[in-house]
Amino acid sequence: MPPKRVVEEVNELRAQIRHADEQYYVLDDPEFSDTEYDLRLLRLTELEAVHPELVTPDSPTQRVAGRPVDGFAAVEHVVPMLSLDNAYDEAELTAFDTRVRKDLDLDAGTAVSYVAELKIDGLSIALHYRDGLLVGGLTRGDGVRGEDVTSNVRVIRGIPLALKTAVSGDIEVRGEIFLPRASFDRINAVRAEAGETAFANPRNAAAGTMRTLDPALVARRGLGAFMYHLVERDVAGPRGESSPPAGHAAVLEQLAAWGLPVEGHWHRCEGITQVVAFCREWAEGRRALPFDTDGVVIKVDNLADRVQLGQTAKFPRWAMAFKYPADQATTRLLEIGVEVGRTGAITPYAVFEPVQLAGTTVQRATLHNAEDVARKDVRVGDIVLVEKGGDVIPKIVKPILSRRPTGDATPAPFVMPTVCPVCATPLERGDDEVVWRCPNDVCPAKVRCGLLHFASRRAMNIEGLGESLVSQLVDRGLVRDAADLYDLSAETLEGLDRMGAKSAVNLVAEIEGSTRRDFSHVLFGLGVRHVGEGAAELLARRFGGLHGLLDATTEEIESVVGVGPIVAESLRSFLDDPANRALLDRLEKAGVRMDAERVDPVAEVEQSLSGQTFVITGTLASISRREAKRAIEARGGKVIGAVSKKTSCVVVGADAGSKLDKARSLGVETIDELAFRKLIMEAGDAEG
Repeated sequence: MPPKRVVEEVNELRAQIRHADEQYYVLDDPEFSDTEYDLRLLRLTELEAVHPELVTPDSPTQRVAGRPVDGFAAVEHVVPMLSLDNAYDEAELTAFDTRVRKDLDLDAGTAVSYVAELKIDGLSIALHYRDGLLVGGLTRGDGVRGEDVTSNVRVIRGIPLALKTAVSGDIEVRGEIFLPRASFDRINAVRAEAGETAFANPRNAAAGTMRTLDPALVARRGLGAFMYHLVERDVAGPRGESSPPAGHAAVLEQLAAWGLPVEGHWHRCEGITQVVAFCREWAEGRRALPFDTDGVVIKVDNLADRVQLGQTAKFPRWAMAFKYPADQATTRLLEIGVEVGRTGAITPYAVFEPVQLAGTTVQRATLHNAEDVARKDVRVGDIVLVEKGGDVIPKIVKPILSRRPTGDATPAPFVMPTVCPVCATPLERGDDEVVWRCPNDVCPAKVRCGLLHFASRRAMNIEGLGESLVSQLVDRGLVRDAADLYDLSAETLEGLDRMGAKSAVNLVAEIEGSTRRDFSHVLFGLGVRHVGEGAAELLARRFGGLHGLLDATTEEIESVVGVGPIVAESLRSFLDDPANRALLDRLEKAGVRMDAERVDPVAEVEQSLSGQTFVITGTLASISRREAKRAIEARGGKVIGAVSKKTSCVVVGADAGSKLDKARSLGVETIDELAFRKLIMEAGDAEG
């Protein structure tokens, strides 16, 4: 068995991570920074890789250990998932209330108790728990049969793998999977950078994400979830409490008590007048929320009354969805321009006559890339339909072709420029990309964007180094890269527009103060393509700073949990570039901190497999190949890709192929997954 100290550390890490998940995703009151969370998860993952016998189904690491699946099986719902009837104005809400009171045989003076909930614009989901452990997740599908997306549900951190309180038997809870607006913006920025078509709105992005076959991709997308329904006791089985809730408000409180995420703005309303007031209140208030809502769901609170009201073939008679009108407008497109980003990506944007949308005036929207412009066939002079995606991001939906001038007055299609609009360098595009890029590393636009990123709060946090000042520094040739910032003096800065003596002294102090930032901030601030804030933190901690990273191979970088091959190759390419090496050297000489506290990747393990070589083939059910490889290497063994006479052992999973045949022909020992786990556990026993 593993040492007691390892078991205790694993248990403590799991408790901390589960607590952090609940605080962040359920209570919206985070207690850990992203860095603190990632380091704990990294440590737990490493310990479990070395000690696979400690892995449990509800361990936080099991959210992200899934492999791509072949497809989703269709499964019939225990109770059909009906859709809701819609109301589009207050008169229809009043008519709904009238029908409810009539069917319940109530007089005109008796008010019905309703629960009003914000309608989350996402993808409906049914979760199944058995004895408190998550065992399945189904999409709504056609309402009768849904897709089994359990592998994807497990990686959504807002959904607990185990309920907080003991619950016996089977229960089913239903809710909505959604994509927060911040995640939506981040994903579309990444897609634009990669030359991929942007998602139209968070709902489409959430639905597309849940239908992807790669759980690791789902985990990266940052989906959220809210639960709002508990399937009745006689259908779902015992729930463990002495008596079931009598009303929907009590159901929501019960779900929250179990640790399930419940959207907290629901309200119990006495009568339809309070329901109407709730809908009015959130018509504008919803725009400040971090997720999309497209209306309010009104439900009869009393569960016994719901049974009496019943349902139609399509809708329950005890619920109604009040839908807010779409916020769109038409305007004239005045210009299609292009701008240069930090990595040289050329992004088209649209300028149109100012128009009011969602309470603000907008006159500009991104067009993502040249193919997006061509697909929509948007042309200067068109009357275009504009909306705010998620009531936040302006976008052009389409041109109104019936209003486009004809004949000689027909606007010409947009043509992507062939040279950089800033430095006139010919643009380039990779074979597998749709994004055009300026390859000139000293392009003033790229330099400006790079400096702003370097000075940003999440990077070097240099207060006062804003867009206007950076433009002056670059335009006057005072700064060409990040290292030049550390040569600036107060006297030099005083000569710039709107820069007084005190401001100059303060900025120099800010720049000097940034030298004490941890190396992870430096690495993120350098803007290495594909290296985000989280990856920078993991890499800095694993390799102890710049010099450990410079010596690391691509394979060693890729082996860091949370860092994939794309990040590893991009970073290695950046570090191998002589110009980048010179920049790093100048930063270090300027006093910028290049070290980080190194985190021991694994607990000490007896080298019981020293001198042995292993080949892994086929699919392992309880452990990923990477985890198996690290478990072997932690014990002194080596994992190779091809079978030979010198191979000590071949670990055989499901659907093994030619490597198994070759091992048999050469007489090399083979073991199945069960025997492999036993081998690893026996190696653990040797630790004493």
